Amino acid sequence: MKNPTQTATEVPSTQPLEGKMFSENGYTLELATSEAAVGSRVPLQFRIVDATGSPLIRYTDTHDKQLHLIVVGRDLTGFQHVHPELDASGTWHVSVDFAHAGEYRVFADFTPDGGDGITLSADVHVSGAYDPRPLPAAAATTTVDGYIVSLDGAAHAGQTSKLTLSVSRGGHPVTDLQPYLAAYGHLVALRASDLAYLHVHPDGHPGDGVTPAGPAITFYATMPSADDYRLFLDFKHDGVVRTAEFTLTADNATAPVSEHAHAHHGH
Repeated sequence: MKNPTQTATEVPSTQPLEGKMFSENGYTLELATSEAAVGSRVPLQFRIVDATGSPLIRYTDTHDKQLHLIVVGRDLTGFQHVHPELDASGTWHVSVDFAHAGEYRVFADFTPDGGDGITLSADVHVSGAYDPRPLPAAAATTTVDGYIVSLDGAAHAGQTSKLTLSVSRGGHPVTDLQPYLAAYGHLVALRASDLAYLHVHPDGHPGDGVTPAGPAITFYATMPSADDYRLFLDFKHDGVVRTAEFTLTADNATAPVSEHAHAHHGH
């Protein structure tokens, strides 16, 4: 996740979809293996190597971590946001949940020391009979562990959209969200048609004297094309991080934004 520096008045007019390649800007994501078995704690190892083939070992912390790893099934189920550990050789180690057979996409979101933020991706095939789940229909609310999370905002292709997600429990708004990775919420958006990765910008920062600790968390995003997008909101309350999931459809109100347009990176 890239460290946000923007406010609502500084939102860029364009944002690129990323995570569609395993190699970009001189860096490559190398998985130790692209095959795995179904399991709840499957070891996953990988390296980020530079143009010379040497492993990258120096990173700039973004949202309190050197690297954020997103794992999700090709059918957009089984979302995980985890933080691997880096050993002295430049190899990252983490355990992930491959609950079902099929294809999974792995996204490595990081910033090389002295460089710009990059998101690289690779696929892992989990052996067994693949039974893909249909994409849930777009809805304004979802539930997770007794919490109700509502989504307010519409998305139009090529336009910056304000998306406000509000958290409640037991019929009462949650006003004491806890900072998680230097924010009250993290939002990842993936385009349903190809799992392209969309950077989303949060509004405000915990401890800035302005941003409330809930119930509302506001983000700004530009959907480059008319499509369905799956949104994953991580939020922390009572010491536990939970993930709320939504489907959001962007209509074709304007021309698509170039996926190679320059933008500030950040969640």
